[in-house]
Amino acid sequence: MAAREVLTYPDPILKTVCAPAQTGPGHEETDRVIEDLLDTMNAFDHCVGLAAPQIGETTRIAVVDITGHPKAKDPHGLMVLVNPRVVHRSEGTKVSREGCLSLPDLTANVRRPRKATVEFQDGLRGLEMNQVQLSGFEARCVLHEIDHLDGILFLDRVASITDDLFRRQTYR
Repeated sequence: MAAREVLTYPDPILKTVCAPAQTGPGHEETDRVIEDLLDTMNAFDHCVGLAAPQIGETTRIAVVDITGHPKAKDPHGLMVLVNPRVVHRSEGTKVSREGCLSLPDLTANVRRPRKATVEFQDGLRGLEMNQVQLSGFEARCVLHEIDHLDGILFLDRVASITDDLFRRQTYR
């Protein structure tokens, strides 16, 4: 497959709620989207996650890998999340800066749960069901990508456009 163009806001696909990914017999389309997501994510330095709508696909698939990131603490490695579902969010939250390939010139302070449990079909293990408990930066990244699958951008989670939205200073 190949790296694909990343859609940028205000492309309407980014605000689309994605349909469940095909996981029954003959799920070649799901495999193709997974390969394209991985190739595209790997084409960007320091990219830690990407969701299908960002490459123009309206299916519930996302990839996340925070391995080697300075904020990574005990990461799960590469995760290919097919039809992910948040089954638990901690009550404790934290505000941290987020960026996104689909909003390349902006970053924002976003409040998210410190911990989350996510259930998904594992695209690395034959689509078998998996459940992971996430915390810190990894939880933030996975929840950010699941938001994409629900048509939600980090801008939608900003408390104050005036106080919490910033022009990107560097492209890391």
